[in-house]
Amino acid sequence: MSRRDPFDVEEFLARPLVARVATDGPTVRPIWFLWEDGAFWWITGSYARLPKLLADDPRVALVIDTCDLASGEVLQVTARGDAEVVAFDADRARRKLARYLGADESRWPQTFRELDFDPRLVRLVPERLIAKDVSFERRATR
Repeated sequence: MSRRDPFDVEEFLARPLVARVATDGPTVRPIWFLWEDGAFWWITGSYARLPKLLADDPRVALVIDTCDLASGEVLQVTARGDAEVVAFDADRARRKLARYLGADESRWPQTFRELDFDPRLVRLVPERLIAKDVSFERRATR
């Protein structure tokens, strides 16, 4: 196994990857996120149980990882801390959605253009953030 130089965490977190968030229960859910101002941000709303779960216990764990078997690149970022539901910030939400859906809002699915479900944002300022490069070297095949 070969360790590579530490990778650029900011660049990694700027990629449109899916994170998984675990809350007490335990429950795990995939999320689209925005890494901005030293915090993870994602959308929730009246449709979800997440606001109640966080009100009962704000502790969460979050992981974002990639695994490219062809190249051997395996990168991980994990975070822990207390998450909080905060007021909706439409500009921040648009920046987050544009990462995954593209800049042209007219091409977004209507659900994401309207956000008619009493949206809120969740903010996680990590108490602990760990980045690991556990990549491996591919062996030549015969």
